[in-house]
Amino acid sequence: MDMDIRIDQLVNNAPDAILVSDLSGIICFWNHGAELMFGYTSAEAVGLSLDLIIPENLRGRHWDGYHRVMASGETKYKTGLLSSPGVRKDGSRISLEFSMILLHDEVGTMLGCGAVMRDVSERRQREQELKQRLAACEKSVAAAAQSTLQ
Repeated sequence: MDMDIRIDQLVNNAPDAILVSDLSGIICFWNHGAELMFGYTSAEAVGLSLDLIIPENLRGRHWDGYHRVMASGETKYKTGLLSSPGVRKDGSRISLEFSMILLHDEVGTMLGCGAVMRDVSERRQREQELKQRLAACEKSVAAAAQSTLQ
């Protein structure tokens, strides 16, 4: 099997969203995982701004950072995961973790970036529930300790 065919299958059939955007933040590639995660087909998403999946209240901060990285070719997020909310076609929000890959041509000119995104909404919800339960337990222990002192 040809390596290009395997890579094409890997990228297009990955369950995670894989997308590529150009220097100005226009979507150039949108895999099947992105279709499932965000609800837009590739035909709907390609050619549109990343605003498609960025919650409106976060767009200013996103674009400040995006344009700075595209101009400099540098990011502090070369390794590790970024966490951010996203928005689906139906308007619902999801919690995302993703890695960002800066893309350059053969002479090093910045072309844009790629991202591999995973929906971690269920995990975030469980974490919030555990935090709430822990806070309730701490409050109960503090109240019991207070009543013992009285």
